[in-house]
Amino acid sequence: MRNPSNSADLPLFFRGVPKETGPCVNGLRQALFEWYTKHMSLETEIQRRRTFGIVSHPDAGKTTLTEKLLLFGGAIHAAGAIKAKKASRYATSDFMEIEKQRGISVSTSVMGFEYNGIKINLLDTPGHEDFCEDTYRTLTAVDSVIMVIDASKGIEAQTYKLLAICKQRNTPVITFINKLDREGLPPIELLDSIEEKLGIAVCPMSWPVGMGRDFRGVYDFNHRQLALFAPKSTKETVILDDALDQPGSPLSDSEYAQFREDIELIEGVYPTFDRAAYLSGQITPVLFGSALNNFGVQQLLDCFVANAPEPQPRPTRTTPVSPSDTQFSGFIFKIHANIDPKHRDRIAFLRICSGQFERNKKYTHVQSGKVYRCANPTAFMAQSKQVIEVAYPGDIIGLHDTGHLKIGDSLSEGPPVIFTGIPNFSPEIFKRVVITDPLKQKALKKGIQQLTEEGVAQCFTRILDQQLLVGTVGNLQFEVIQYRLAHEYKAGCQFEAVPFTQARWISGPDAAIEALIQNRKPYVARDKHDQLVYLADTKWSVEREISDNPELAFHTSDDGLGAQV
Repeated sequence: MRNPSNSADLPLFFRGVPKETGPCVNGLRQALFEWYTKHMSLETEIQRRRTFGIVSHPDAGKTTLTEKLLLFGGAIHAAGAIKAKKASRYATSDFMEIEKQRGISVSTSVMGFEYNGIKINLLDTPGHEDFCEDTYRTLTAVDSVIMVIDASKGIEAQTYKLLAICKQRNTPVITFINKLDREGLPPIELLDSIEEKLGIAVCPMSWPVGMGRDFRGVYDFNHRQLALFAPKSTKETVILDDALDQPGSPLSDSEYAQFREDIELIEGVYPTFDRAAYLSGQITPVLFGSALNNFGVQQLLDCFVANAPEPQPRPTRTTPVSPSDTQFSGFIFKIHANIDPKHRDRIAFLRICSGQFERNKKYTHVQSGKVYRCANPTAFMAQSKQVIEVAYPGDIIGLHDTGHLKIGDSLSEGPPVIFTGIPNFSPEIFKRVVITDPLKQKALKKGIQQLTEEGVAQCFTRILDQQLLVGTVGNLQFEVIQYRLAHEYKAGCQFEAVPFTQARWISGPDAAIEALIQNRKPYVARDKHDQLVYLADTKWSVEREISDNPELAFHTSDDGLGAQV
């Protein structure tokens, strides 16, 4: 610790106190100095952090863009060839074996890197609707979003759902229209569809010159520059705007005339960029490019770093938690079992909301009231991990856990804080687990328990016959669970359909619960936390039980706080 009385960079109210003032004043001076340096360090770290997620409909190029952002950000030196199943390299964010084989993202990946003095925390989310739970929870942990749209397909089903979630939370969104090197919809039509179908105003930050085979480049409105398209190049050749009027222009006369006409139209019709409107979620900046060809990615990265928000306050059951609060707090938004199958590790992903997280420091696990200390907190580059000493608001860190932490749990240094807005989904598809090898029964049950703790599926044991059931919101999740059980736990199984479509958690007087169990035993199960659940084949069945059992409450989530029906 520096001597505060000799520090020339202290505020005047520190420097104004004489040295010879006695131990009391000197002690106060030292305490104020320590508070000041810690507070200013925290503010500096907050201001230089950007935490965002990339979302899109499947196959829009989201994971490819993630890879190229890492490439241009200097985090990696060679992008994975995710389009070739037999390639030796895969997308950095697709680290699970099934992701490499299927060429899709089935789990959110966290990647952190530094770019021009800014600490960027990037979360690549699954695009497939069967894994929407993971994506929706991830959106609670980010401060902004990059939305990827396929230029040839425009607005697709999952794009609607994801942007609706962002609009509900006023999350700032930057739009990247991808695959300009292929034939696609007219750019004006794409902008109109964003405004009309998604209900958000647009502000073009760049504009394409041609498309498909005639794609020549992208014009940057902010810097008044034209970047020329060179397929497979890692660099963009930039020509200043005034060079286009000189002989030897890279555009033909007809291309140049159309280009000037388009620029005049865009500048006349669409508003100039308003950062305040962007930060409030009222307008989305739009950029064009081709992630596969590394084109337009640098412009997108620079636009994001310049305009995306630093860590924002997070809602709680009482008052929002500000990042600048000096006492640490954070919440768990994702759990991943076997991120490294060789070590059977279970990682809880923590979003830091306030204060400073320190390795080996004791915090309170709010839900249990117990002391929690982590000896090896980690920062991520997808599957790769690195132990860290400190982390700040906006950072996503991994906590090694043996099963005590759950999605939605909070850690706090000060008063108990329970964060809100983390979605919990009721399953809609149920299947019975059929063990293919009785000798692997123990490994199978352990695997199912650990995988369902990730939040993508839920496990139930029917009271009538102890039958093991798994419930999800999408069929593809069963394929992923089956694959991971076989390859990570060496426990094969099959899934057979059962006629349930609804799950409702039960609370109420013991006598009323016991009566329901006796009368409807085939429809009552226990979840992994031993809570009672009523399983129904139709929504009408749920309504009937509610009518017949007025003393009981039926909840749509397992925390007892979900919407009562």
